[in-house]
Amino acid sequence: MLSPTYPIRTARLLLRPMTGDDVEPMLRYKSLPDVVRYVPYGPLSREDIAERITTRWGRTELTEPGQGMTLAIEEQGTGRLVGDVVLFWHSAENRSGEVGYILAPDAMGLGYATEAAEMMLRLAFEELGLHRVVARLDERNAASARLAERLGMRREARMVDEEWCKDEWCTMLIYALLEDEWRAANAV
Repeated sequence: MLSPTYPIRTARLLLRPMTGDDVEPMLRYKSLPDVVRYVPYGPLSREDIAERITTRWGRTELTEPGQGMTLAIEEQGTGRLVGDVVLFWHSAENRSGEVGYILAPDAMGLGYATEAAEMMLRLAFEELGLHRVVARLDERNAASARLAERLGMRREARMVDEEWCKDEWCTMLIYALLEDEWRAANAV
């Protein structure tokens, strides 16, 4: 089980549960086709975002496999919402999970996604006790692949035409990181 104390602080960010106040800031990036190009949903409306915050994105803890926890990424000091990050708990038996991230265009290139995803990996390995965390991404998303590599993840697979998404077959890349690799890279 994972039940963090919020907000979760990083050097520059706060990771926190989403609220109704996040609808408008999220609309600014989740409604843009280029931003959501490589995620499994199309541009979202205000109503879509509000509904997802109260259902899928509203979870504040992981109590059983099959759940996902999506957190808002907020700049410390300014309070500006710059994106969101997700941790999925796939299996208790295999101690496996998945991490994902999406940022507003004006927050890209600042290291925020790396900083937020690193914290989610810490939660996955140190708090939830996962053994293996993956990142699944469309192979055309070169920026996301570079981010996975910065996180210390290794590319393990290229799944040709694995998913039918947005009216086309998508080739997916699988990046992974093991608990012992995480601990070795983050030893004090």
